[in-house]
Order: sequence, then C-alpha cells, then structure tokens
Amino acid sequence: MIASTNSSGTIIRDYIALTKPRIISLLLVTALGGMYLAAGGNPPVGMIFLVLGAGSLAAGGAHALNHFLDKDIDSMMTRTSKRPVAGGRVSPRDALIFGIVLNVIAFFLLFYLANPLSAAITMAATLVYVFVYTVGLKRRTPQNIVIGGAAGAFPPMIGWAAITGSVDLPAIYLFAIVFFWTPPHFWALALLLKEDYKEASIPMLPVVTTVEETKYHILLYTVLLLVLTLMFFVTGAVGWVYLIGASVLGTVFVYEAWKLRQSEGLKGTKRAYLYSLLYLTLLFVVIVADSLVKD
Repeated sequence: MIASTNSSGTIIRDYIALTKPRIISLLLVTALGGMYLAAGGNPPVGMIFLVLGAGSLAAGGAHALNHFLDKDIDSMMTRTSKRPVAGGRVSPRDALIFGIVLNVIAFFLLFYLANPLSAAITMAATLVYVFVYTVGLKRRTPQNIVIGGAAGAFPPMIGWAAITGSVDLPAIYLFAIVFFWTPPHFWALALLLKEDYKEASIPMLPVVTTVEETKYHILLYTVLLLVLTLMFFVTGAVGWVYLIGASVLGTVFVYEAWKLRQSEGLKGTKRAYLYSLLYLTLLFVVIVADSLVKD
C-alpha cells in the first residue's frame, strides 16, 4: 500500500511517473505523423485528440505494467532504483491495476470512437511490450530491443488506422522506420548505462559483447535506417519535402554513428543518443509538413 505519510501531490507525481511521460511524448509525435500522412493533410481535430489521448493512456498503462514486472531489477540499477514501485512508494498491486485500467479505457475509446482496428493495434502494442519484450526477451537475449522494440513502432500505424480503418503500405513503412531506429537509439543509451545493466544481469548488447562491437551495430542500423527512409519516397506516399528532410536527417545520423564508431571508448555516445531522439522527432515533423504541402 502507499504510505499514509505521502501527500496527495506526491502520490499524483508517482502515478504520473509510472506512465513515463517523456517516452510517451515521442510516441505521440510518431502517431501524429501517421495521422497526417493518412489524411493527406490535416486530420479531423477530434480524431487527433482521441488518438493522442487514448495513445497516452495505453502507453502509460503499458509502462505502469513494466514498473510492476521489473520492480526487482529496477531496484538494482542506479537509474531506476527511485522509480515509484522499486522505491516502495507505489505498491506492485496498485501499479498492476493502474496499468490494466488505463489500457482498458484506451481500448474502448478507440474501439467506439475511432474503429476496432486502431483499438486492436493499440492493444497489440501493449501486449508486445509487456509479454514479448519485458517478460519474454529483456532478461534472456541481447536481441531483446531488436525484437521487443517493435512495441514502440506501433503508434504511427495506430494513427494511420484511426484515419483510414486499414493498414496499408505507408503504415508498414512508418512501422519499419521506428523499428529500425530503435536499436541504435537504445544501444547508445545502453552504452551509457552498461554497468547498471551488468549489475542487474540484463543481457543488453554492450554487456554481452564489446563496446566496439556495439558501436559497429549502431552504425549498421543507422545505415539501414537511412536506406529504408529513402525507399519510402519511391512508394509515392511522401513527397519532396520528406525526401529532402529524411536525406539530411539520416545523413547526419549516419555521420554521428560513424564518428562514434571511430572514437575511443564512450566518447561521443551521449551526443549520438541525444541526436537519435532529435532525429525521430524531426523526421515525423517532416512527414507532417510534407503532408500539409501535398494537401
């Protein structure tokens, strides 16, 4: 149970922390990009609020379930030891209920106010994150983030499905872009937190192999990501604004990964990690801008 000495403000902050709002904000940007691309311009304002609101609830609920499932390893890691469940301020049971309730609300909002497909994809994202990544892969294989990271690639597909009621080739491309972005982004973070992951016996790539090998894989995935984003233009779903933006952003990403590969030790790792966040945000802003120009 939550300690009785906690103020209501502290309790609210802890429950907000369970949802990992900073991660949610990036997911919402990608969902918004999917909506604008599907609409070929401005989507209905009501649908924007619905998808972003329900998406926030679903992602926040999934993150709360992650707190519940990872409370033991969170308590071992410096970065996560003060999280609400690991720190003992929110009980595991309350985090579990909170996570389930948020996802149920998100599902029914999308099911009745958007369409069943967007609701189903949203639920699939939570199930992949909770059962495939957190339960199935995170503690067992260094490929955990490659496969399980697919959970974070669903939001643009959800945005597309909410507008169109279908999953078409552009939605699959958006999914693939986030899917291939996730490993280099997360491996850069894992390099910075290598000792934390090692202490908790989590087989992230830098823990089970060398720093140099990890940096090689970061470079490899950024090159693949650049190629994939440029191939998207060939489908005709995006225009010249997207092509120019994706080319510039992707080239810089590859350059940052190449510099990281050439550097000694962990020099440049934080810069590469921070650019990966900026890259995905700006890429989906470019997708929105491209959709508005084509409108």
